[in-house]
Amino acid sequence: MTEHMRTVQQKSVGGPEVLEIVEAPVPEPAPTHIRVRVHAAGVNPTDWKMRTTGYWYTPPFGQGWDVSGVVTAVSPGVTRFAVGDEVYGMPNFPDTPGAYADQVTGPARHFAPKPAGLDHVHAAALPLAALTAWQALVDTADVGAGRRVLVHAAAGGVGHLAVQIARARGAHVIGTASAAKHDLLLGLGANEVVDYAAEDFAEAVGDVDVVLDAIGGDYLERSLRTLRPGGLYIGLANPFDTEGVARAAEKAGAGVRGVTLMVEPDHKGLEAVTALVEEGRLKPLVAATFPLEEAAKAHELGETGRTTGKIVLTLT
Repeated sequence: MTEHMRTVQQKSVGGPEVLEIVEAPVPEPAPTHIRVRVHAAGVNPTDWKMRTTGYWYTPPFGQGWDVSGVVTAVSPGVTRFAVGDEVYGMPNFPDTPGAYADQVTGPARHFAPKPAGLDHVHAAALPLAALTAWQALVDTADVGAGRRVLVHAAAGGVGHLAVQIARARGAHVIGTASAAKHDLLLGLGANEVVDYAAEDFAEAVGDVDVVLDAIGGDYLERSLRTLRPGGLYIGLANPFDTEGVARAAEKAGAGVRGVTLMVEPDHKGLEAVTALVEEGRLKPLVAATFPLEEAAKAHELGETGRTTGKIVLTLT
């Protein structure tokens, strides 16, 4: 008899109300893949963008990419994991999502062992956001000691992790956030915090080596003004506007560069994130949790843009 599971799907693009729980067969792992019983699934802005636009997919499709759980099946030849291992990861991104489900399959190398001492809820908050920050700050910008890094939306999902990763690398970190979140960010290691509502960060901040921008819009031009000669702007808000960002940076002059970044599954990056967590230098913040059946409410909260840290779905 075929075993079935719960999964969140949408049959059309639209508001949170299009998300529904359906029953589907438990998937079998393809070659090089594993299957994971999901204990928690992270919620990210890319999820509600997928819900409202579909990106390049046609409904029906699932939702979500961040997972933390326990391996329930391993395809022949996979040596990284065994049944019963606790893992976390961002399987299949940016292909068709499916993390909002009781079980998920994906390439074994899209997962890493779950950080010791971290529960599934907090582990599920990490993969997409932490890998975004890591791939931007480390792989792209090679941030190190003495570099000045400006992180926008510093209390958000990517931002609060980027602050900690940059500090762990020895950088001087400046974050933009509302005044109510300043103490939190200073506690996470930010050296300076700017209240974007009270002052123009482009006037308050300068001599920056790297800007990490998850907001976009007029933040691009204003951020370029904060960079020192040869500085680097990394745009996350619209990764497809590579040419536009590069042109804006070129126009700014002084050898300033501008790039966009889309996160990629990367078990080596996840292992580096795990090391920071286990060393006590990286702590994911969870703003709220919702049961799988309330995925729509999780999206509604996330779309306010006012959460601190990550939203996570819990599964039992």
